[in-house]
Amino acid sequence: MMDGDKALATHRPSWIQSLARKLVHGHLARLPRGGVVLHEPDGVTVTLGNADLFDAEIEIHDWDSYRMMMTGGALGAAEAYLAKAWDSPDLVAVIRYFAANVDAMRALEGGAAVLAKPALKLLHLTHRNTRAGSRRNIAAHYDLGNDFFALFLDRAMMYSAAIYPTPDADLETAAAHKLDVICQRLELIPGQHLLEIGTGWGGLALHAARHYGVRVTTTTISREQARHAREQVRAAGLEDRIEVLEKDYRELTGRYDRVVSVEMIEAVGHQYLDGYFRMLGERLKPDGLLLLQAITVPDHRYQYARDNVDFIKRYIFPGGFLPSVSVMCAGLRRQTRLTPVGLDDIGADYGRTLGDWRERFLRALPRIRELGFDERFCRMWDYYLCYCQGAFMERAISTVHLLAAGPDYRRL
Repeated sequence: MMDGDKALATHRPSWIQSLARKLVHGHLARLPRGGVVLHEPDGVTVTLGNADLFDAEIEIHDWDSYRMMMTGGALGAAEAYLAKAWDSPDLVAVIRYFAANVDAMRALEGGAAVLAKPALKLLHLTHRNTRAGSRRNIAAHYDLGNDFFALFLDRAMMYSAAIYPTPDADLETAAAHKLDVICQRLELIPGQHLLEIGTGWGGLALHAARHYGVRVTTTTISREQARHAREQVRAAGLEDRIEVLEKDYRELTGRYDRVVSVEMIEAVGHQYLDGYFRMLGERLKPDGLLLLQAITVPDHRYQYARDNVDFIKRYIFPGGFLPSVSVMCAGLRRQTRLTPVGLDDIGADYGRTLGDWRERFLRALPRIRELGFDERFCRMWDYYLCYCQGAFMERAISTVHLLAAGPDYRRL
């Protein structure tokens, strides 16, 4: 085929691509909120709905984008982006448009995309969070390297929602403020023993020991995180106050005055929630307080989200899932004697946090490539950050602090 013929073929979709285009256009035209502008390979521009609401704009480079959307739904759209089949001048705006119509988008998921669901579910089942499976799943994400995460996280390397105390606060201020909020909600005082389930890179343990005078036992199953946390503890001279374990939560013993777990429940798996909550009740003293920071899905979408494989489960967090508030409260009720005593929503703060992370991530792209990450990886991570930011901004998902008290707890 001559070069001119190739170019001509690019502008002429195949019959299956034409069918997919028609079906996708039809679905998008029926979405109730906002709209999108599509710039197609042949130079035609199509506007569906009220595109001014989100300024959502997609540049279709390859007609196969439509086929991938038709056969893969939202996951297919993400995979088309990874394949460079489409781009956008404002990817967050596109994600917000889809997130705002998350319930209506099920129509697209219910078409030809249904055919791919059994295979995706089977693949997801291979990532069940058994003890061995949990270590593999965590390593797949968190062991990408401490140098990588340090390029876009704050100085304390908090990989969870910050809390912005003022509209003009920066990421460093917001990350530190979040640590204070957690410690204050737990009513930490000198001499208490805090158990942290999910160390991250040690930021919360260091903050609680340094500023609130508590002893901390913290555990992670990420080798990279444990190494970094121990280095930070030694550098701070807090080895007598902080113990870093490399244990699965199911291996923990003892009882503690306070228990905290920041965005770790998402890695538990819905099949293991009862055991997780039972462990929380067993580890907390009767007069203690528990705080869970959890990314949540609305109650009415919990079952659908649980039973389907999205971009995050497929490419970012194998074995992951999102609980709902009522599911967590039900777990506490069934498996513990703890009573929920506080619920604070910080989902809007997570949208800001992700925006700050993405800004840093994009600035660091040359260094990220120097670390050995290829273009597809960089594109996937940019999509991931935008995917989450847009979802939080449109409240398709949120984040909460759930505080629970033991039966003998009395406010100090």
